Amino acid sequence: MPTPDARRSATPLDILHAGVVSLRRVLEGFGRFASFVVETFTVILLHPGAWMRWRIVGPQLFAVGVASIPVVAVTGAFIGMILTFEGYYQFEAIGQVNRMGGIINASVTRQIGPVLAAVMVAGRVGCALAAEIGSMRVTEQLDAMRAMAADPVRILVVPRVVACIVMTPLLTIYSNLLGAGGSWFVSSTFHGVSTVDYWHYTAQYVKWWDPANGLVKSVFFGASIGLIACWKGFTCGPGASGVGRASTAAFVSSFITIVALNLVLARFLNRLQAQLDPGGWSQVFS
Repeated sequence: MPTPDARRSATPLDILHAGVVSLRRVLEGFGRFASFVVETFTVILLHPGAWMRWRIVGPQLFAVGVASIPVVAVTGAFIGMILTFEGYYQFEAIGQVNRMGGIINASVTRQIGPVLAAVMVAGRVGCALAAEIGSMRVTEQLDAMRAMAADPVRILVVPRVVACIVMTPLLTIYSNLLGAGGSWFVSSTFHGVSTVDYWHYTAQYVKWWDPANGLVKSVFFGASIGLIACWKGFTCGPGASGVGRASTAAFVSSFITIVALNLVLARFLNRLQAQLDPGGWSQVFS
């Protein structure tokens, strides 16, 4: 039978105490993750010999990049076609259908392509990395590595993070190209836009800064995916359910981080572009 103390309702002091405990746990977890990030980049930058060998990083480059090409290709091509179908009537209303491809491709290279490529990598690769390392934690393989004086961060995390950093920009370029190709196909086939006009306005609107903007973002996206996925695997709970929760948390956390980074980097890079190229879009529409 419950005691009177167990039956009493929570007081404001109890709620405040629970909130403080939860906040402390969050801050402790963030501190451990920050230490994990510092340790990873210390090995990457100061000890390149630990990972800069093909037999170490090559399989990870293949798993992250080459194996992700089909899903990135399909996503990039379809998003270009969808944007063209959806935007046609708005551009037709203002008599600017011929310029539609340039506007769409500028949007794809700056924002949509990098974000979609990163989300696909997070879904296909991030979950797999978290599950792989989480399974090693559950089966105590990580403890065995430490017992043999082998550093799991150096051996497991660094090659995977490097692969994400290197391959995410390359996948972004691929996604951008397929998006432009899909938009051109719909514009020329269904809406009668001439190929010459389509690529002329694309060249006019898409300057070097636009793909560079997207590639800078993709480097940060790739680093965040690799770090978050590996961290979730390192800290997963026991059993198969723990590995499953770690995989789900890796994707959700990576997706939120990608969106937040995109917001911050968009603001920063747009202001930097305004300083480097004051004319910018006014020259395009003049």
